[in-house]
Amino acid sequence: MTFEQGIIHYKEGKFDQALEIFDLLIEKEKGNSQYFLYRGRIRSRLGKTVEALEDFDITVSLEPYNTDFISDRAVVLHLLKRNEEALAEFDRAANLDPANPYRYSSRAFFKDRIGDLNGAIADYEKAIELDPEDAVAYNNKGLVEEKMGFQSRSKKSFERADDLVGYKPTTQSEEVPSADPKTPSEPLPKISKSVEKPKLTLSYFIHIVKSLFTDQKTQSEFVSFLKGKKPKSDA
Repeated sequence: MTFEQGIIHYKEGKFDQALEIFDLLIEKEKGNSQYFLYRGRIRSRLGKTVEALEDFDITVSLEPYNTDFISDRAVVLHLLKRNEEALAEFDRAANLDPANPYRYSSRAFFKDRIGDLNGAIADYEKAIELDPEDAVAYNNKGLVEEKMGFQSRSKKSFERADDLVGYKPTTQSEEVPSADPKTPSEPLPKISKSVEKPKLTLSYFIHIVKSLFTDQKTQSEFVSFLKGKKPKSDA
């Protein structure tokens, strides 16, 4: 059994088989942080969050300045509702890696979830300052602004996200040509969108949120997915 086989099982969702492999790998080599990293992720997916935290404690102890490990550990703490500790870890990651916009976007995402909306907006704005072409930061900032009732501000954030990824909302003038001229043509189907965020899991946070800030295609798809119905004017 090899590390590569364990990763394949993990990516295929075969978590029990993956866990068996990483248990054996760790038994043979207890100083490999990658083994504990993936076992922690697997345990989280299996609902073994306490055990997952134990693995992330080890990864951080082996590489105390690895901001990815610190951030991953913060997410597990959040899953365990230990939000003060989680925030401290997100803060530590940002302090160690202050030029990385992802550090602020991930902390903003967390702050949004715990109800610190002003803090979330501040972090999204910092992420945008560092990466002005971060479409997802604009989009998510718009969602927070919308929650706070800042309709004109959210509209501008959504529009900027649209511009960056080339997303064009469907309008009533865009119609499918009708084969029968007597039959009224129907509007093009709109992309399904929702402001409700998916349930936070370690896998979601790491594999979706993280990719959003590095992959333009993923950004475009995610902006289309997350975007709620945009407000017409201020309330």
